Amino acid sequence: MASILKTLRLASDPNRLRLLLLLEQEELSVNELQEILGKGQSQISTNLSQLKQAGMVDDRRTGKNAFYRLNVPSALMDLLREGAREVPEAARDRDALRLVLRKRNDKMRRYFDELAGRFGREYVPGRSWKGIAEALLKMLPPMVIADLGAGEGTIAQLMAQRARKVIAIDNSEKMVEFGSELARRHGIGNLEYRLGDLEEVPIRSGTVDLAFLSQALHHARHPERAVSEAWRILKPGGRITILDLNRHHFEQARELYADLWLGFTELELEQQLRAAGFQNLETAIVHRESEPPHFETMLAVGEKPAALLHKPDAA
Repeated sequence: MASILKTLRLASDPNRLRLLLLLEQEELSVNELQEILGKGQSQISTNLSQLKQAGMVDDRRTGKNAFYRLNVPSALMDLLREGAREVPEAARDRDALRLVLRKRNDKMRRYFDELAGRFGREYVPGRSWKGIAEALLKMLPPMVIADLGAGEGTIAQLMAQRARKVIAIDNSEKMVEFGSELARRHGIGNLEYRLGDLEEVPIRSGTVDLAFLSQALHHARHPERAVSEAWRILKPGGRITILDLNRHHFEQARELYADLWLGFTELELEQQLRAAGFQNLETAIVHRESEPPHFETMLAVGEKPAALLHKPDAA
């Protein structure tokens, strides 16, 4: 360990302090630290090298990867944790660390990603994503579903096959008219279209079992308000499901698709859901497009805590 003065000078830098606080909790690779901190590899590697020279971190090689771990006396870490109160990013880093560790340990997800990649490469009569989706929908229990930002309502019409009732919300009069006409023409009596905004949903509080947003949240002016509205309309024990774009840099999306946000990171969605009150949160990247700009689809789910049930107003 370097002299106490040199050690304190090194640790007083907010970026190096954030590294030490993370490594106190878990052994991490440079790539994982990049994902957590949102910093470049060269900056992180430089800071780690300085900390290693001072004897404050060690590294361990596993194949092509190097994992870094803390090597700081507990008394000094007690002092550094006090200093962390002056680093506002430290709380965010803890949330990001939890996501990274979840990804690291989620071997099953990686297996199914590989399995999905093989789906459709070889022809099998009668096997299709549509068929699987239809079968999975049939297994859902009958419930009241709000399709928020439903567009013309393709997904709403599929969910209506099994749901007790689907309420499709969209802020476009033409979309609502078109979807309503389709539902009438096909005799879908349990599907209702309503004109409304994601941030002021025309559904009574506590009347919905599932709030579903598919590629809608990045069109909301204030996404956190849309998430809070989903919370409001859900019954205790109800669930939210969000399919949206992972954060990207395709600026043309603002003009081409009227997108207000260029997607969200998993951490951002988790923070919005947690701030609204949701628990049992899960996020995952579930699809990556093969053509540029390689949009990625993110799935986020959460649950409104159960409470004493009350008789809700009519939806």
